[in-house]
Amino acid sequence: MNEQLPPSIAGAVDLSSLAQQRQPQEGDQQGQSSQLIIDVTEADFEQAVQLSTRVPVIVDLWADWSEPSKQLTPALEELIAEYAGRLVLAKIDADKNPQIAQAFQAQTVPTVIALIGGRPAPLFTGAVPKEQIRDVFEQVLQIAEQQGVTGTVPTEEQQQEEPAEKPLPPLHQEAFDALERGDLAAARDAYDRALKENPGDDDAVAGLAQVGLLQRLEGKTLDDIRAAAAANPSDLDAQLAVADLDVSGGHVEDAFDRLLTAFPVAGDAKNSVRERLLELFLVVGHDDPRVITARRRLTTLLF
Repeated sequence: MNEQLPPSIAGAVDLSSLAQQRQPQEGDQQGQSSQLIIDVTEADFEQAVQLSTRVPVIVDLWADWSEPSKQLTPALEELIAEYAGRLVLAKIDADKNPQIAQAFQAQTVPTVIALIGGRPAPLFTGAVPKEQIRDVFEQVLQIAEQQGVTGTVPTEEQQQEEPAEKPLPPLHQEAFDALERGDLAAARDAYDRALKENPGDDDAVAGLAQVGLLQRLEGKTLDDIRAAAAANPSDLDAQLAVADLDVSGGHVEDAFDRLLTAFPVAGDAKNSVRERLLELFLVVGHDDPRVITARRRLTTLLF
């Protein structure tokens, strides 16, 4: 057994030719990385190499005829489970996958190797006591951390414990369904009723802002809106309409810049520009960095 892992595992064994023999194709089984213990063959070896760039992979080269393999593999499986996704065990039948065994320069089975960041490090051969294996695994994790390989894969328990998506409140679901079928008036009515039930419902306020944006754009074409703004640069309503269009199309910064540029010269209509900005802030979301930047600029203009 190697008591100490090498300080650098770069170039220990060249796996590139083996890994490149078969690149994964569309339709390959992709579920392996979601499990802690995987069976690997020459056909899908590249997936294990790629997985090792996220989480250290312990390779167990075993054989049916090997009694030490029969002792070692269950111990490896138990220990891998203890690490709860910080390590993955890749079991490879050396007899059925001789090219992998040759690439790892395995002279006997079982042979255990670590893959970290796509590069291998020999760990030990033969059946080894569990406590010694645990010490080796700790060293593997230390080296992996030094190389930035610190990901995990979800265990079956963690996958089962993932909470289901929280259902929308009834009136919000009603508004969502109305938006899905294009009934903006019904969506507005549902959000209005939600606010009557709970005046502090921020999601309903944001929902109303989104409905308002859609209603202002309803029946208008992109070309008409842009042509009107280009023909009448001083027409504030035309500029407000372009800002609505930009937000609806994802050009958020353009919309904010247009309104913030118009604000200082809007005269008596400054409040209209400010209100439209605040409404579009709701549509985009208060935590969005673009909103934070625009709000800061608006504050400067106000004071």
